[in-house]
Amino acid sequence: MKQFFSAVGRLVRQFPRTHLLLAMVLLGGVIIVALQPESAPTPKQAAKSIELPARTAPAPKPVEQPAVAKGPEWQTLTVKSGDSLSSLLQPLGIGAGQVYGLINSDEKLTRLTKLRPGEQLEVLVNEDNALRGVRYNPSRVETLTAKLTGAGWTARLSQREYQKQTRFAQAEITDSLFLAGAAAGISDRLTMQLAELFAWDIDFILDIRKGDKFRVLYEELYLDGEKVGEGDILMAEFWNQDRHLSAFRYETLSGDVEYLDIKGDSMRKAFIRTPVAFARISSRFNLGRRHPVLNTIRAHRGTDYAAPRGTPIRAAGDGKVIFAGVKGGYGNVIILKHGQIYTTLYAHMRNFAKGIRVGKRVKQSQTIGYVGTSGLSTGPHLHYEFRINGVHRNPQTVPLPKARGINDNERSEFLIAANRLKAQMTLFAEAATLASSDVF
Repeated sequence: MKQFFSAVGRLVRQFPRTHLLLAMVLLGGVIIVALQPESAPTPKQAAKSIELPARTAPAPKPVEQPAVAKGPEWQTLTVKSGDSLSSLLQPLGIGAGQVYGLINSDEKLTRLTKLRPGEQLEVLVNEDNALRGVRYNPSRVETLTAKLTGAGWTARLSQREYQKQTRFAQAEITDSLFLAGAAAGISDRLTMQLAELFAWDIDFILDIRKGDKFRVLYEELYLDGEKVGEGDILMAEFWNQDRHLSAFRYETLSGDVEYLDIKGDSMRKAFIRTPVAFARISSRFNLGRRHPVLNTIRAHRGTDYAAPRGTPIRAAGDGKVIFAGVKGGYGNVIILKHGQIYTTLYAHMRNFAKGIRVGKRVKQSQTIGYVGTSGLSTGPHLHYEFRINGVHRNPQTVPLPKARGINDNERSEFLIAANRLKAQMTLFAEAATLASSDVF
């Protein structure tokens, strides 16, 4: 053993001291590596395994957008009792001048002066308290829109379409036409329309008898599935004593709506028989009547219709006002001229309708005045006269000239439409008969 260590000593002394130091360092490293666990990486491997995060470009700073100024927004106003357009807009800083400029810019916008409590108005007002827009619904189907542009106010009236369904009603008259209409399930408005349809042939004061009956096809109007009213009569039949009258609604090629009989002649005459709706006859045409005020025999050359004070008086036909004023015992009087040979006179009026004056043209059934007691009168009534070439005729019995009917070039189309309505009326009537028999 001694010989081994001495040999190693001699060998070591043969190397330079620096080499010996280097060998000792290497030997120490080998011993350390041998003693470490197998899973641990070497310093060199550890250095290689460290991953540095990837270098990324810095996120760009968000670009600040310029603030967008909000424009004026629509405001909803609710009309209260006593409100006018001006008082409604005044709290928003809208002056009378702006309101005046709005309603006078377009005829359609004058409807804004007739606002009713509970209605709503939408307005657009800018930051300078200037009115820029208005939206208003005069009815459930109408929208009136106005906008202010550089050229001034522009107005547009749009209208929704009703959904329409055809309905049938019939009744026998036992008391009055209105009670029969109510029993048939139709409104007073539709009953009035029915009466006006046949007013040229039937005097609903004198001619109606118990047992008279009617049938009617008409439209019901719906919006969004909800019934909102009744539309036009499409066809009507009326049995009055020994007469059977039929009327058909027809729209001509020119867009006019007419009610015609089965021959295509107009149901409308040149004159209506009764100028006061559903009044009572208090005195008839009588050339030997004793005057109720003067107590003398004095011809009564017209018909008196007793009615409540203020009842509207209708023009018997299209014509022109040739007198409007006071005429002795007649009191307030209007005289209308119809064509060349016919005139009608309306006396004892309370007052005249707005706009009625000499030279004014009026349409048939237009309100021209109101029942009163002016002149020699014992109570509120209308005294009505009908003259042909200046000669008084009995208004109740004088033959009335017909108005113009359908043009010859449209007659075939009308007959097709009328027969279609007749078939529809028959089907409804048969179904109603079957339904009533099933009940019993």
